[in-house]
Amino acid sequence: MAVTSMANSSIRDFTKFNNMSTTFGVGPFPVSYLVIAGGGGGGSNSGGGGGGGGYRTNAGTSGGGGGSESLLSLARGVYTVTVGGGGAGGSSSAAGTTGSNSVFSSIISSGGGGAGGVSTDGKDGGSGGGAGLTDEDGGSGTADQGFDGGDSGAGASQRGAGGGGAGSVGLTGVSDAGGVGGGGVSSSITGSSVTRAGGGGGGGPTGGSASGGGGAGGADATNGTAGTVNTGGGGGGSRSAALSTGAGGSGVVIFTVPTQATATFSGGVTQTSAVVGVNTVYTVTATSDTNQTVTIS
Repeated sequence: MAVTSMANSSIRDFTKFNNMSTTFGVGPFPVSYLVIAGGGGGGSNSGGGGGGGGYRTNAGTSGGGGGSESLLSLARGVYTVTVGGGGAGGSSSAAGTTGSNSVFSSIISSGGGGAGGVSTDGKDGGSGGGAGLTDEDGGSGTADQGFDGGDSGAGASQRGAGGGGAGSVGLTGVSDAGGVGGGGVSSSITGSSVTRAGGGGGGGPTGGSASGGGGAGGADATNGTAGTVNTGGGGGGSRSAALSTGAGGSGVVIFTVPTQATATFSGGVTQTSAVVGVNTVYTVTATSDTNQTVTIS
């Protein structure tokens, strides 16, 4: 009886192993992802802060108050991968430029909205750009990707507003201080917790602060700060037309596949990889154009 029981157990284990090999060795493969677009550029002359890049993930909380997205299962094949660049900061009182989209397979994250320059609204985007002086409206964020940029408020003392972030709205400037940029969202998809896609701070006599990769707003004698590379942070606005604004930070695409699978990339992709538990984590930090691909096999 003991021999028969052992044999039956071995058969069941062998069948289970074969089924697992089909799932993880042949595909389709379960894939976790974090896709962040480029952040928006800051606005000039008491300009607002740029909006953080759109933030989408199925491995935690998405931006704009969204939850974790649906599971993604990818068969062997070729898929688009694009890392969006940050938008340029405005000059000579102009608005900032909206960041570029990031793409992984069917997942598209929207570039952060460019900030308003003096007397200019913030632009819509993944997170909205902050409004520029004075009495202007912040840009709108995209649902489940990011929050709205701040309004600049009425009166000449209301400085550039903070750009929206993946985690919270940008704030209106108060008195001589630029608005604070909206917060980012943290993710541990790589094995370490990192907060990304914060909005940029607004420009003013005292520059608005920022976090989550967003750039601080410029003050009387300082330029707006750029968003941090590969976080999708918004750029900081400037205090005057004579000072520089911050560009938005570039985005990032991070995804995991089981170690039984392999990912190979086209020539224009810059990426690194690491094994974390039973998965390989790929971090794509740059693509030369929108025609780059990853082949999963």
